Amino acid sequence: MSSKSRVDQREAAQREAVDAVLRALGFPARTLVPERGLRTQVIMATGSGKTRVAVRSAQELHAGRVLVLVPSLDLLAQTEAAWREGGRRGPMIGVSSLRGEEVPFPNTTDVGELVEWTRGLDKVTVYATYASLGLGTLERAHAAGLGPWDLIVVDEAHRTSGRIGKPWAVVHDNQKIPSLRRLYMTATPRLWQLEDDEGRGQGGAPGELVASMDDDPDGPFGSRCFTLTLSQAIDRGICAPYQVVCVDVTDTALQAAQFLGAEGRTDEVRGARLAALQTALVKASAEEGFRRTLVFHHLVKEAEAFAAGLPDIAKRLHDADPEPYPKTIWANWLCGDHKPLHRRRVLNEFSMGIGADGTVVEKTFLGSVRVLGEGIDTSRCDSVYFADVRGSMPDLVQAVGRALRMQPGEGKMASLVVPVLLGPGETADNMLTSKAYSGLAKLLEALRAHDTRVVEQLAEQQAQSRVRGVQTRSRPQEDEAAGSDRSDQGLSVPARALLKFSTPRDPAQLAAFINLRVLNPEHQHWRRGVEAAVIYHRLHGDLRVPFTYRVPAGDEADAAGEGWPASLAGFPLGQWTADARRFYARGDMDADRIAQLENLGMIWSHYDIAWAEGLAAARGWAAEHGHLLAPLDATYQGYRVGTWLKNARAAARRAQELEQRQTEGLPVETWTGAMPSDRREQLEEIDPSWCPAWPVEWQRAFHLTRLHLHEAGGELPTEPDTVVHQSEDLGRWVRSVRLGWDKLTAVQQWMCEHVLGMEPATEDEKPPPRTSQAQKWAMHLAAARQYYERERHLRVPRKHIERIVGDGDGDGNGGSSEDQEVRELKLGAWISNQRSRAATLTPERIEQLSKIGMRWT
Repeated sequence: MSSKSRVDQREAAQREAVDAVLRALGFPARTLVPERGLRTQVIMATGSGKTRVAVRSAQELHAGRVLVLVPSLDLLAQTEAAWREGGRRGPMIGVSSLRGEEVPFPNTTDVGELVEWTRGLDKVTVYATYASLGLGTLERAHAAGLGPWDLIVVDEAHRTSGRIGKPWAVVHDNQKIPSLRRLYMTATPRLWQLEDDEGRGQGGAPGELVASMDDDPDGPFGSRCFTLTLSQAIDRGICAPYQVVCVDVTDTALQAAQFLGAEGRTDEVRGARLAALQTALVKASAEEGFRRTLVFHHLVKEAEAFAAGLPDIAKRLHDADPEPYPKTIWANWLCGDHKPLHRRRVLNEFSMGIGADGTVVEKTFLGSVRVLGEGIDTSRCDSVYFADVRGSMPDLVQAVGRALRMQPGEGKMASLVVPVLLGPGETADNMLTSKAYSGLAKLLEALRAHDTRVVEQLAEQQAQSRVRGVQTRSRPQEDEAAGSDRSDQGLSVPARALLKFSTPRDPAQLAAFINLRVLNPEHQHWRRGVEAAVIYHRLHGDLRVPFTYRVPAGDEADAAGEGWPASLAGFPLGQWTADARRFYARGDMDADRIAQLENLGMIWSHYDIAWAEGLAAARGWAAEHGHLLAPLDATYQGYRVGTWLKNARAAARRAQELEQRQTEGLPVETWTGAMPSDRREQLEEIDPSWCPAWPVEWQRAFHLTRLHLHEAGGELPTEPDTVVHQSEDLGRWVRSVRLGWDKLTAVQQWMCEHVLGMEPATEDEKPPPRTSQAQKWAMHLAAARQYYERERHLRVPRKHIERIVGDGDGDGNGGSSEDQEVRELKLGAWISNQRSRAATLTPERIEQLSKIGMRWT
């Protein structure tokens, strides 16, 4: 489509919208105004010109007094400029905190000033943020004498609907904010709750509508007079065609940090995650040909660090392979604390591809932390990279809209890029359950607000041929020429080529992903969980499901003879039941769901379930290692079995102590913290020596040495670094046991002697005893006497070394000539230390030194 055709289509759509507004809000002659005034909705895709429609509607309705409501300060200044450019004349006033150079028209938050500035004006345009509604500024102004409006334009009106719109619901009240007409405008009339726990804390569930501008003539928004969906805008060439690029990232450094048990918030994991995200962005930008990329973050410090380190990543990639990767890039970031002037300067550098020093760069990357929101013009952007998808649904929806704005004639493909940081052992087949794909699910949920039909059609079973097109990335022209018998013939181009993956996806799996994690996340997930719980209860007689348990799949299920359906393969039933207990404890579970689970024998006690989960993990670890003497940092399928066993041993030993007190006839005040005998028996069935009376490290080395001798047929190792098993140096342990034989209990000595065939070390094998502190003092005193007899004073230079000949015992008895040896002692330093420590020396030692000329000052 030519540039002129695109402009014509945009203007034609705007004209259609204005005509629809005039029909909905026009007053026939001699008609009465309804008590609630006239109101209507205009739904237009992002970037299609809603602001121009609003300006022209105000002009052609001859609306003199106009109130324009916007969600942010940035949008307030931009909207005033757009209305003035669109032909709006007369006084312009803002209700905000902007002042001076930040805005070219007067602004106030004072109710008296607002009333006075607008008094007697038949034509005036007032721009206000939603904050003026939440703070009651406009409501109080009307109570103080502010006149009614001819037209109220509510931009991004979805913000005033549903649960999220409660703080600003006063805009719908014609008694508190009177107006002849209301025009509600948005690109996203419906918003769904994200698939995360943040919404739960606000009373929402995944998949629930949190904002909905219902098409109801008697509702707060009135009926819809005009709708231009994103699909329609793309088909008419008004908005950019778009794709969702899903980049699977398998970063060994990040996976290693996660595998070794590092917490997600540690500097090590954060650094590895940041480097993986930076590398994935530069590679995706080179492969897809992005030039202007917005990078969305949730935390300011991450946005700053990401922008600071991106040039180094790009340079390393360019040095390694100059052809695909850019030589020069520009990277910066913005957050809500930056002043509007700074934001405009940075946005201009980003859009023009020219740095602050005038350098022309090949690619630009701009990080944003909840600052480039509704309506902010980023039309030169061709891609959005979601480095972090945390945050509210409105913020994410508006972030998606940043890449969907296109100036006529550009003909670009807008790309929404989602990195998927696969965890240890994860692959693309884990789409349904992996947390790594939560970002993609959230993004598609946000995209659904812009393009509901396209996203929902991805979940249909007829998507088989469509997804093959997605995987091969066939061109739209090829899709159209494929014939009229396609199962997706009636879909728009974005629906046939919406998702692009770095690795192929099974169409059925993709459809299930859209259904279960985007369209109906909670409802479907609950139903699958109940289905799996019923089968598990039938097979095991209870719902004591280990936390790590997943429904077996394929050959594994057949081998077990359990008859699990293929539709439940891989379902995380252990995590599902743990979540159910958490919701029950929090009081967030419906009565019918509670009854469903109790009929299956659900145990709500976290203590009982925690024991069952820990015991299952202990069994699994013991099956792999042959014993239950796990080190403290041991894990089994993510469960910290080493820590669990340490706590279990402490509880078992307390029980043994209390039982001993009872046997001796002593009182026992409480059994709190003691392990019941049945649980001790369960652990003893796994490994009778799981809780030894001596350190567990000793018992683990003993067990491994016994296995080495009796099962592997090896010889008793006696030297370090000769036999290492399960990270235990058995030779070093044997040597330490033989040398420390006298420190062992009688039982340990018997075990070593009769089970391992070990004997204590002979005197010849034992190392010479270490020199005691008293012996060291005696040797240095002898050296001091020798020095004094030779020099007749004890003013020893600090670095002086005195050589003495003796047996080193310091007892003055000497020894045979064969035992005599030369020793070098740092006498100067020793004398200086004794002088500085005089206050701590015993009187006997002070007297000994004083006799040979020691000067203490």
